[in-house]
Amino acid sequence: MIVPRTIADVLKDHVTLEVESIDRLYLNVYVPRLQRELGVVSFFRFHRGHTFASSSLMEPITTAFVAAIDRFTKEHQIPVITFQKGQRKDDVAAAQRATFTAEEGIVFVGKAQEKTSVFRTEKRRHPQTGKSYAWIVRSTAMVNHYYFYGQDRDFGPFFLKFCSYFPYNAKLYLNGHEYAKQQLSKAGVTYVTLDNGFQSCADPARLQTIADELSPTLIDSLLRKWLSYLPNPFTAADREAGYSYDISILQVEFALTQVLDRPLTGRIFFEEVIRENLDLGRPDHVQLIFNRRVTKRTPGRFRTRVITDGVIPSLHVDYKKTRVKQYHKEGRALRTETTINDTRDFAIGKRLHNLPALRVVGFQANRSLLATQRISHDCAIGEDAFRAVTRPIQVDGQRASALPFGDPRVQSLFSALALFCLLPQGFSNRELRESVAPLLGLDPSQMTQGRMTYDLRRLRLHGLVRRIPKTHRYQLTDEGLRITLFFNRVYLRILRPGLATILPEQPSGDITLRQPFDRLATAIDRWVQKANLVA
Repeated sequence: MIVPRTIADVLKDHVTLEVESIDRLYLNVYVPRLQRELGVVSFFRFHRGHTFASSSLMEPITTAFVAAIDRFTKEHQIPVITFQKGQRKDDVAAAQRATFTAEEGIVFVGKAQEKTSVFRTEKRRHPQTGKSYAWIVRSTAMVNHYYFYGQDRDFGPFFLKFCSYFPYNAKLYLNGHEYAKQQLSKAGVTYVTLDNGFQSCADPARLQTIADELSPTLIDSLLRKWLSYLPNPFTAADREAGYSYDISILQVEFALTQVLDRPLTGRIFFEEVIRENLDLGRPDHVQLIFNRRVTKRTPGRFRTRVITDGVIPSLHVDYKKTRVKQYHKEGRALRTETTINDTRDFAIGKRLHNLPALRVVGFQANRSLLATQRISHDCAIGEDAFRAVTRPIQVDGQRASALPFGDPRVQSLFSALALFCLLPQGFSNRELRESVAPLLGLDPSQMTQGRMTYDLRRLRLHGLVRRIPKTHRYQLTDEGLRITLFFNRVYLRILRPGLATILPEQPSGDITLRQPFDRLATAIDRWVQKANLVA
């Protein structure tokens, strides 16, 4: 078996299974009309018919809800476990699920005190009459939460966490890979698991189709199904009046899993990724991955982190509240996953029906990261292509001057073009001027529009950029992207530091190259003397 040499080799020739799927999905389950103070007042006064709204009216509902949960667990003989401080709930759940044999049902109920947003009554005084009155305000409190860990025949493992205090918000957790496993099992398709993902599948196309079919409608049906089965704090009359649960997105992970032929392949990939891509977290690179403009006012820390668990490294890139993580999953697969913690990072709403739009953002970020890594490492240019760039050219009667390798203006152009390489809307004359000028040590005002028009013309005729039809914006061509990256890497990483090392008048630092060149010069001098030639 041939050992891969580059990132492109790994992704092209050594991937045995590729799956793009939603991974973890964490959802808010709430009653929209009860998330504001006036909505709570309306619930008690106009729906329930009370004279005034007070937190004292919430207590009977809470007592009835907790009693219903107690009756439910006893009736169905469901274990109730109180989570201890610092205890990993996932470990407890895994141990309980290991003993659960039914096709569907509640495995156990977990109980924990957690801080949450609640409503309470505050006494206020009327400014004219001086009389006191009760007023509903938002606050926080430590209250009991009940985790209903279940097994669904269509979705597999899930849990629904209810707050035991008004307005009884909940959280729904599920996993897209577990959903795919259930559907494959029902269809009779064999597969081998890799943690919560897949190591192999007898029908990869069917697997990808199932992953793509996970929709807001299916997720909503899962919630409605279990809400009708579990104790509910709201009566049928409440629900008929419009006080029913809705869903919004709290956190969602979009995963691209590429199973590799052997562990060595994955190690080679990460060695190359970590060496070549430690600057991915810079704002100019992050905006390429997420197709979002980053300015000085964009919140968040822009950074690249390499975290090692034992000997296994993982690469992390941050954008606002969104995270991209890349790691070697169980030594068998390359996992690239984008976790969106706030949908508004991308000007998308939080309601569940926005999941398809988020899917596009998440999977596109994964692919963009891999494309950036592949391009940054797999640059290749031949002799003919080198000459075509570095010599004058004539296209359809139009002559364009050369783009000499190492020329400061050309190198600055190529460095600036790399900033715009993945932007679908391209770049303008002004945007390129503002990026090139600082690289030449100039103020942007000193770089004229005509000067940049000249450069854009020769870039266009050399085939490195193309003009977007009916606009004044440009895009890098595929060839232009490779050439600009290759020129930059060779000049900055090989030519400039290499010459500084081998020149005799320079102080000796790294002597790895210096000594062989000194020996070569000595050998040439001796040969000249031996041949009786004048040096």
